Order: sequence, then C-alpha cells, then structure tokens
Amino acid sequence: MSSSEREILIQVIDGVGIMTLNRPDKFNCISTPLMAGMSAAIEAFEADDKVRVILLNAVGKTFCTGADLDEVMVARKSRESLSAFISHIHKVFRRLETSPLPVVVSVNGLALAGGIEMMMACDVAFAAASAQIGDQHAQYGLVPGGGGTQRLARLVGLRRALDLQYTNRWLTAAEAERWGLVNYVVADDALADAALDYCRNLAEKSRAGLASMKRLSREGLEMTPSDGLRLEEDAVIACLMDPDAEEGLAAFQARRKPNFA
Repeated sequence: MSSSEREILIQVIDGVGIMTLNRPDKFNCISTPLMAGMSAAIEAFEADDKVRVILLNAVGKTFCTGADLDEVMVARKSRESLSAFISHIHKVFRRLETSPLPVVVSVNGLALAGGIEMMMACDVAFAAASAQIGDQHAQYGLVPGGGGTQRLARLVGLRRALDLQYTNRWLTAAEAERWGLVNYVVADDALADAALDYCRNLAEKSRAGLASMKRLSREGLEMTPSDGLRLEEDAVIACLMDPDAEEGLAAFQARRKPNFA
C-alpha cells in the first residue's frame, strides 16, 4: 500500500464516493501523499458511473489543521520545491471545486488554515456542533496558501473575510453557519449519518443534471450576469435533450420516482 493510499481511505456506499483523511496522529495535516491520494480518489470516483456524489470527511477528532509544517520547512529550502508544494494544494482543491460530481464535506473538530481552505473548495458543508473553524496564518506571519484569500471573501463577504484572517479567531459551528461558511450544523454523534444521508439523496438524482448546475453556478460567479444567463440558456437546451431529462419528465407525468441511468 502506498503512502497516499494510507493517508486517504476510499469506499463507495449507495452511489456515494467517500474520501476520508487518514492522518489522525498528525491532525490530518496536508501532505504531498495526502494530496496525491485525494487527487487519485477524485479521479476514480469521476470514472465510476455508479458514483453520483463525493463525501469528504476525516478520521479522528480533527478534520484538518492545515499544512504539514515538517514538509513546509523542507520545501522552504528552495523556491522550486515550495512552489511545487503550494501548486499541488491549489490543483487538488481546484479539482474539488471543478469536479462534475457534487462534493459534500463533513467537518468534525478543528478546520483551521488549510483545513478551512479545503472545506471552502467543496460545494456543501456539514459541521459538528462542537466544530471550530478559522484561519491562523496572520498569527505566524503567513498568508493563506490554499485559495483562502479568494474563496473566503466570495463566501462570506470582504469585511468578514478580512476580519477572520486578520484576527485568526476561531468561529463556532453556529457562527460559521450564520456566516454562510457551512450549510448544516448537527449534533456531534449525528454528523456522519446526516452527511451520508444527504449524499444518498443526491445520489438518486441525475448525475448530468447535478454536474450542469454545479458548472453553471461556479462559472457564473466569474462572469457578468448577462454572460451567465447566456451560458445557462445553452445548458438548459442541452439538458432538455438529454436522456435524463426524458426520464425525469416521464416520471413527473406518471407521478413516479425517476430512475436515472
């Protein structure tokens, strides 16, 4: 078993591809093997027609507390190695963001620095009631390196984003929900089941339809409203010509549950 396979666990349950961070002794910190494992898991799930949604979670009491500082210290010995390490993180988080599959994240314990950045690259976020979420870079003279300066402001607004980054304070799960950083806060002992049940619900829907919604919503953020609406118009026409739409409309007319291929 490779190091990346040890640091990422994968399984498929009822159409849900589950990708689990597996470095509990290192607070699930981000390493090169962990990033390689995540990338391989995403690729495998996308290639599996049975997988309709990805669920990202973590082993242990902590979701992720950022980059592995031992690896960062080694990478700092040259600009090239440091660039490669940061670029790898950006590429994997971007894979989460641009995957045609919906990506749901389940946050337990702490999601700090690179942990909050990983969470923000996902589409929908669940958090345990006791979870704490924040950014700690400013306290140590650092800058977010996994897309935090870009995604945070888009999710919560500029003032809140800068406040969280400047002060390096930790939000409670309830605060994170009010800010729009997470969608659902559930009891600690209900987190795993709640996130999986949500994903099972998505897995019953059209894979093509969900992929189109995700693409239109994310690409639209980078466009003017007029360009985004034109993008949507083209996509709707393509959707209505798709076999899944035919099945969905037939199911609606017959008042039955659709069965998407």
